[in-house]
Amino acid sequence: MRERLRRARSGAPEKPDYALVGIVKIPELERSPARAIGRRVLWALIALFVCSFVVYLDRGGYRDVDETPLSYIDCLYYSAVTLSTTGYGDVTPLSESARILNIVFITPLRVLFLIVLIGTTLEVLTERSRQAIKIQNWRNRVRNHTVVVGYGTKGKTATAAVLADGVRPNEIVVVDDEQNALDDAAADGLVTVRGDATKSDTLRLAGVQHAAALVIAANRDDTAVMVTLTARELNPRAKIVASVRESENIHLMRQSGADSVVVSSETAGRLLGIATITPSVVEVVEDLLSPEEGYAIAEREVDPSETGGSPAHTKDLVLGVVRGGELYRVGAKEVEAIEAGDRLLYVRQGERG
Repeated sequence: MRERLRRARSGAPEKPDYALVGIVKIPELERSPARAIGRRVLWALIALFVCSFVVYLDRGGYRDVDETPLSYIDCLYYSAVTLSTTGYGDVTPLSESARILNIVFITPLRVLFLIVLIGTTLEVLTERSRQAIKIQNWRNRVRNHTVVVGYGTKGKTATAAVLADGVRPNEIVVVDDEQNALDDAAADGLVTVRGDATKSDTLRLAGVQHAAALVIAANRDDTAVMVTLTARELNPRAKIVASVRESENIHLMRQSGADSVVVSSETAGRLLGIATITPSVVEVVEDLLSPEEGYAIAEREVDPSETGGSPAHTKDLVLGVVRGGELYRVGAKEVEAIEAGDRLLYVRQGERG
């Protein structure tokens, strides 16, 4: 156990950005092929008109085959055949009408040919560099985000709850070593990191050292303990919430640095037992755990007008008071009166309600 922890904490030297392509994936908006080609054509037109304007400003330094001063159409024609790498052949249009035809009809066909011929190849060649730049920019700005370790059933559900609470998808990073899980996370618009979350270098790639919260939804309790130990060493201030299968491992998780521990198997067992007697209670619990509809459990700051009053006499149904990082249930003598700086755990009405 100690040897595994030592190897997990040591990690490998941090990799350069270009070496992270395929490991870190930044989501991006999907564009249709027509839109992608349209953007390329637009940039080509901008380059064409900028070039023609520059040539027109210096038109006195150019010589036409008919020995006449260059008009703007001449400059535009020159820019078109130059930027398209056509060059000059033995057949050269002399009249303005012929040159307009070349600009309006021939050159677009030539550009379309270049796009079809080499566009895909260039995109493949530049994709790695583009991804490396995106990864570098993301690593420079990612702060106070949420890291989710494991994107199975628990991880997906936890992420959905975080998103429903107002967190943006680009503020969530998913760490998993299964490509199928990472593909699902990427399809949901989340940043993904492929690797073993028990290793410090993998967690560093996910920005755990700058994260505000860490959700550990690993499939094994020993893995969850290792991830918690490593993450807590990297970030002593982050809020770590972990899931374990067995209640006997709760103390290990808390000793490892977890702030909150959820026992998935026992929680599911309790709901199953309650459902056999009072199924409506289970429906209410499910409702409270679904922030996007019905009712939900939330936390808010104390309103100045509520200071000094009882938690039971507020406008909301208050379940508990958080004071100094400790949760007190309503009715406890420590929170008979609300104080400034308290936070109220209450039931709020969702969209459906």
